[in-house]
Amino acid sequence: MSFADALVDSRLLAGRCVRRSLRNPEAFFTALTLPVVLMLLFVYVFGGALRTGGAYVDYVVPGLIVLCAGFGAGTTAVAVATDMSNGIVDRIRSMPLSGSALLVGHVAASLARNLIATALVIGAGLAVGWRPTASAVEWLAAVAMIVLVVSALSWLAAALGLLARNAEAATSVSMVLMFLPYVSTAFVPAHTMPAALAGFARYQPFTPIVETMRGLWMGHTSTGTSLGVEAVAATGYCAAILILSAVAAARLFRARTL
Repeated sequence: MSFADALVDSRLLAGRCVRRSLRNPEAFFTALTLPVVLMLLFVYVFGGALRTGGAYVDYVVPGLIVLCAGFGAGTTAVAVATDMSNGIVDRIRSMPLSGSALLVGHVAASLARNLIATALVIGAGLAVGWRPTASAVEWLAAVAMIVLVVSALSWLAAALGLLARNAEAATSVSMVLMFLPYVSTAFVPAHTMPAALAGFARYQPFTPIVETMRGLWMGHTSTGTSLGVEAVAATGYCAAILILSAVAAARLFRARTL
């Protein structure tokens, strides 16, 4: 099968994943609106008590975007686990379709869902007073980072969905992706945490990702480290997660469909 054929198959299966999401409107709109609700909660309920050296909304928007990507990845893990247990893989294998297109379709659908959710978060942020100072080039760089993060987490979620034996197990194993951003600099500076937790928060992957977006949009990071250093670390983490997860997902898929 040629690359062009595999690309067409992936597009068709991505459309299937999107349509399946739309058939469950409660879950779909909850996934899209939850980050906006969290923004209103953090800005108007907790924001007055949190000191970050400036307007809290300027601090929290990048963290909410990364949190949104984590929630979206959890949805992808559940969707992959469901497909692997309900017989759809056997149907696809009986058709003239590329088997790997199923995983690519899930990742592409995850990217589409997350970009929509990210746009809602950005819109809500602007509505409640977020005022980024980024140039057009910096905006493009921030969007590129978002795409890279979502792609990496989506492939990781696909691998986790293949490891899980059912949707319930996939929900459990993907909880780490949903809550790890909380233990980073997404919502409060690392120095406000207990020493042991602050060290973990500073050096875990989500922190340089958040700080890169914060530096691109606001012109400074909250860690005192230069934007260039944070960007290199964030890109390295995302590239490593994406490559390792894609390879692992491909091997797990082959192992489960033999």
